[in-house]
Amino acid sequence: MRNILAFIIRYNFMLIFILFESLSVVLLVNSMYYQRAVIQNAGNIVTGKFYSSVSNISEYLKLRRTNELLAIENSLLRQMKGMSFLKTDTNSFWVNDTLYRQQYKYIVARVINNTVGKRNNFIMLNKGRRNGIDKDMAVITSSGVVGTVVNASEDFAWVMSVLNKQTKISGRITKNNQLGTVVWNGMDQRYGTLIDIPAHVKIAKGDAIVTSGFSYIFPANIMLGTIQDFRVEQGEHFYVIPFKFSVDFNSLDYVYVVKNLFKKEQETLEKTTEAQGNE
Repeated sequence: MRNILAFIIRYNFMLIFILFESLSVVLLVNSMYYQRAVIQNAGNIVTGKFYSSVSNISEYLKLRRTNELLAIENSLLRQMKGMSFLKTDTNSFWVNDTLYRQQYKYIVARVINNTVGKRNNFIMLNKGRRNGIDKDMAVITSSGVVGTVVNASEDFAWVMSVLNKQTKISGRITKNNQLGTVVWNGMDQRYGTLIDIPAHVKIAKGDAIVTSGFSYIFPANIMLGTIQDFRVEQGEHFYVIPFKFSVDFNSLDYVYVVKNLFKKEQETLEKTTEAQGNE
């Protein structure tokens, strides 16, 4: 208390000056419209900038959660699209039969590790068997194909990227439905190669390449890229077609893991048929 009194006594003239100045400003603002408006406007500007800054910081902190929610929503929308369903015979009258049966399920996952500069590149996801992810499932984004799950633990999945010498994906040119195989030559992460297209087929730069749907892993019509060039090597009868990937593999964040709900049934039928043919 003694220190407070000593401070007041020491600076009493300064404190009185500040008090009278404050009263003068208050009286001036209350009595004159123009000055009151100027001061209020200045206060509003400062307050607005403060709240704007707080809002921007808050939006930035919520951005990751927003992206995750959007990815989940996109996954649900994909599952509702016609390409995710298998059309069945409407002349069948089984009680549980419907016109469309869901064939593909989409599971949202986040990329937590990714390489692009190696000859064989892999990706790690933050979800695994606990979330329904297992070996031989497709991995895609809204832009196109990313790779294939090659191993999974309870909480993580290991994905073989399209940027891998072991990757071979059945693709087709949308303009003419010509089937080929997509590979990566290990040189540039932006470009792949489509092979096995006969040299007599008419193609052009800019033609789109998508998945054929002829595997049990990838749904049909998932974007792979667009043709950049094409050539026929001397003595060969097939094109070598460099194309630009639709996916930027260096900026992967959220992806969709695609589960074919009929995969086991399809594989069992194929093996049974092959066994019967070998008898």
